[in-house]
Amino acid sequence: MSLTDILSSSDIAAALRDCQAPDSFSPKKFFQISGMSKKSSSQLKEIFRILDNDQSGFIEEDELKYFLQRFECGARVLTTSETKTFLAAADHDGDGKIGAEEFQEMVQS
Repeated sequence: MSLTDILSSSDIAAALRDCQAPDSFSPKKFFQISGMSKKSSSQLKEIFRILDNDQSGFIEEDELKYFLQRFECGARVLTTSETKTFLAAADHDGDGKIGAEEFQEMVQS
């Protein structure tokens, strides 16, 4: 399964266009524009599984840096500042990584 099986290609493209400039990425805005914020819990779990590149059950800081590239291989890498802000916003238990439930909470809030 790929992200385009769950999200429309045009919504993904629009979300990526919105954050092309360095330090312009806003997770909440990206989730809204891409359509993720309207998806069901089971769909968000599948999106998380796809984004969890090493299938560890968590999205670690190293994976988060390449978040946009999971949607389109030519997309930019998140800046250090964007990565740390994204991680801090989602990592509710302070373990330095984002679990599936934390991801789902962030997308749906």
